[in-house]
Amino acid sequence: MTAGTSIYAKNLTKKFGNFTAVNTISFEVKKGEIFGFLGANGAGKTTAMRMLTGLLKPTSGEATVCGYNVFTHGEQIKKHIGYMSQRFSLYEDLTVAENIEFYGGIYGLRRNDIKQRSHELYDRIDLGHARNSLISAIPLGWRQKLAFMVSILHQPEIVFLDEPTGGVDPITRRQFWDLIYETANKGITVFVTTHYMDEAEYCGRVSIMTNGIIAAMGHPQELKQQYGVATMNEVFIKIARQ
Repeated sequence: MTAGTSIYAKNLTKKFGNFTAVNTISFEVKKGEIFGFLGANGAGKTTAMRMLTGLLKPTSGEATVCGYNVFTHGEQIKKHIGYMSQRFSLYEDLTVAENIEFYGGIYGLRRNDIKQRSHELYDRIDLGHARNSLISAIPLGWRQKLAFMVSILHQPEIVFLDEPTGGVDPITRRQFWDLIYETANKGITVFVTTHYMDEAEYCGRVSIMTNGIIAAMGHPQELKQQYGVATMNEVFIKIARQ
């Protein structure tokens, strides 16, 4: 592991009985990097992320997140990261303001800090008009952007995003990535899983998982040159066929 490394994994493996969901994957992610963890549904992306966030204990291998061992320091890891789940991030029966206050409390923020960061959040995504609206009443795109901003409310070292743009329109996806760029520019490492291959173009580096292994890794332009194609979607097709 080299200096400035936010995430380190070596031969990280997760088995469920006789099924190997993640098979000896190895990689490093640098501080402030946007690292894309790509692959089709079922490739092992979410399982790998859950191990790195301390939600799932690995079967074997090595891994550290923010310098903490994933086998022994899961609780410490959770204090230094943000996490946006693919399936659940916000409480739909609470208002926008109530969700922000709730998660700010979970993250250990003081009331004054929650108030200040709430105003900053509203200004950044232009959601102040909906602060008293139930989450269930606002459009999906707004919910996704809000969930992301809430995940970095406590200014973590790393934010993990699991399929964050699933189901939203292309314009909202582009706006979401603008938020990701701003976050990385502040020094927060962004680890993002997606099955949208065009989003690979937005990452500093990407890895592509198939059947629980990392089949390719590098800068998007390097991978396109390596496989002699024009798009990351074509890279993925070539890897899948292999």
